[in-house]
Amino acid sequence: MRAKPPNPKEQAKRAALNALKRARRAAEKSGVELSEWEGEFLTSVAQRVETYGRAFADPEKGARGQALSGNQAIKLKEIAAKAKGDQDQDARGPRKPMRRGGGFGRAVKRQVAHRDDD
Repeated sequence: MRAKPPNPKEQAKRAALNALKRARRAAEKSGVELSEWEGEFLTSVAQRVETYGRAFADPEKGARGQALSGNQAIKLKEIAAKAKGDQDQDARGPRKPMRRGGGFGRAVKRQVAHRDDD
């Protein structure tokens, strides 16, 4: 007998709920005080994911088959980083030093036509 393939929507729902629970648990464990807004965010997003399978209504705000919108995922990562104590890290990851210089070798000068106001 063949096993049924996993449902991607259910997997996304479980992953989102687990990430929300991990962020809250990490904050409690480390003693980091979440703001009132952050606590409400975690609670309301978890309720919407449990009820509807996703936490956003507009399909343009998130990828198809995902339970969280792009902005919700970013905010969740920021809360998780705050709970871990990563103050110098935002949702995009650790900061890297900027490189000097351009990516195309030497700079190309633009020629601008000057007009006389005669």
